[in-house]
Amino acid sequence: MDMEVTAWHSLHSAMNAQQDRRPFSREALRRILRFARPHRRRIYRFLLLSVATALLAVATPVLAGKVVDAIVKGEATGTVTRLALLIALIAVVEAGLGLLVRWLSATLGEGLILDLRTAVFDHVQKMPVAFFTRTRTGALVSRLNNDVIGAQRAFSNTLSGVVSNLVTLLLTLAVMITISWQITLLALVLLPVFVVPARRMGARMAGLQREAADHNAAMGTQMTERFSAPGATLVKLFGRPADESAEFAARAGRVRDIGVRTAMAQSAFITALTLVSALALALVYGLGGFYALRGSLEPGAVVALALLLTRLYAPLTALAGARVEVMSALVSFERVFEILDLKPLIEQKPDARPVPDGPVSVEFDEVSFGYPSADKVSLASLEEVATLDDRGGTQVLHRVSFRAEPGQTVALVGSSGAGKSTIAQLLPRLYDADAGAVRLNGVDVRDLSAESIRDTLGMVTQDGHLFHESVRANLLIARPDASEDDVWDALRRSRLDGLIASLPDGLDTVVGERGYRLSGGERQRLTIARLLLARQRVVILDEATAHLDNTSEAAVQEALAEALAGRTALVIAHRLSTVRAADRILVVEAGRIVEDGAHTELLAAGGRYAELYRTQFERPSPDGDRPAQPVS
Repeated sequence: MDMEVTAWHSLHSAMNAQQDRRPFSREALRRILRFARPHRRRIYRFLLLSVATALLAVATPVLAGKVVDAIVKGEATGTVTRLALLIALIAVVEAGLGLLVRWLSATLGEGLILDLRTAVFDHVQKMPVAFFTRTRTGALVSRLNNDVIGAQRAFSNTLSGVVSNLVTLLLTLAVMITISWQITLLALVLLPVFVVPARRMGARMAGLQREAADHNAAMGTQMTERFSAPGATLVKLFGRPADESAEFAARAGRVRDIGVRTAMAQSAFITALTLVSALALALVYGLGGFYALRGSLEPGAVVALALLLTRLYAPLTALAGARVEVMSALVSFERVFEILDLKPLIEQKPDARPVPDGPVSVEFDEVSFGYPSADKVSLASLEEVATLDDRGGTQVLHRVSFRAEPGQTVALVGSSGAGKSTIAQLLPRLYDADAGAVRLNGVDVRDLSAESIRDTLGMVTQDGHLFHESVRANLLIARPDASEDDVWDALRRSRLDGLIASLPDGLDTVVGERGYRLSGGERQRLTIARLLLARQRVVILDEATAHLDNTSEAAVQEALAEALAGRTALVIAHRLSTVRAADRILVVEAGRIVEDGAHTELLAAGGRYAELYRTQFERPSPDGDRPAQPVS
């Protein structure tokens, strides 16, 4: 390792020293050890080989000194040849061990990343919908990327670095003191001249890095928001592209300026430390040569000291920042553990059972519910706020009871915010009721397996969400083993087969982010096709036609008629024209069912349903004096 590499290592350590220094708990250490336990054998081999590599690194300078002594003393050429061959052998072994250590480091680090990412990903999938409505996606993805990689460094880099540097330092010092304690002492006197600039420059460089990271994060957020289909549309309609460009250019320009300053600071630092290193070598050669000429030191010892000096400064400066590197890695672990410590609100019982076979009834029995507060489902760091919103827990449903018989269609209507969608979300266990019970075929959903509920319930929402994948991939989410004929049958029944067949890539056409390459009605019919493909026995339609024009609504309604045929259905709608044919209509207001009956019965009762109906369907009479009768 030459002095320039040593200088870079010193700068890196010093920059790390400026990072987060939050204290960590012993419990966090215990959890890390538990997480590392499956990899312990590989860790042991990794550490053992790191020590062996450090030993070989110190052996080479000593042997080089012996070669010089043999030459000066005029010893037999065989001696020099044997020493040279030994140095070559050590170099070959050291190279081989280096590759092996790197392989162990890579497999250990990447294995740990796999374990951590899988654990976090699986845990996040268990979180309730409230978690995702509060969390910033970028902050959550950062935990899966940056923090997991930071935790991995604790094993693949920091752990081996501390061990190998400590062994190298102790052996180097021991050998140097054995050769000449005076020269060793004077070489160590120059160490502060080496380390202090690294600390000061490290602080400056860390500050520049943080500022650049902030600007890059801001640019990333701006690009993510503006480059999505809704964001780009909003900018084109209401934004000011010139101002957007100027704001982006200002941040990018600041990053450029920081890059130039960083490059110059690095160059000046490396030049200064290379100069200090050269002075240290000059000291060794000068004082060592003086002793050698006086006969108190062998010439080979001077060469060995010079070579050992280059292996002394890097471990010293690295170990000086080792504690901070360890702390930074542990902080990354703690940020990962923060996610894993969030308790999922929905837990499956060990003895969970499937939904009973046959047509399915749906029952709500005295159900009360309030959305959980933020502290139960989120973290302030994921929401990027100082403190979590402590509001929550207020009941939005109050003792709701009704029953949908197998094959029956029950509609939920009422004002916005009355609790209709909340009722729909309790059925597939997106949330659990606080009181009462939600049942499928007489069995509480909390006693059913999640897989069985997914196989039984299908849901179409008003946004018709699709992934940025092909038509085929978006459909097969519902039933991965579906045949080509099954897929086309679902498209035919959703009145979408003609459109898909006309596309250049057919089923392999990519629908774009959130399906924005399709119209609103086409997206909805594709989600209905997905529902038909899944062949679920209970269907939930949550404002499935809310944002469609009359033509698109008519096409979607035809597709919905196919989806509802023979199934138990829960339909939520603001447009009362879409629910007039329902077997039962429940009017929900303020979290309570205030009316229950068929369309004609509720109209005749003259209550809240009749009021909503008149609001939507009354039209002025020809003479303009009084409203005409609503269309029934």
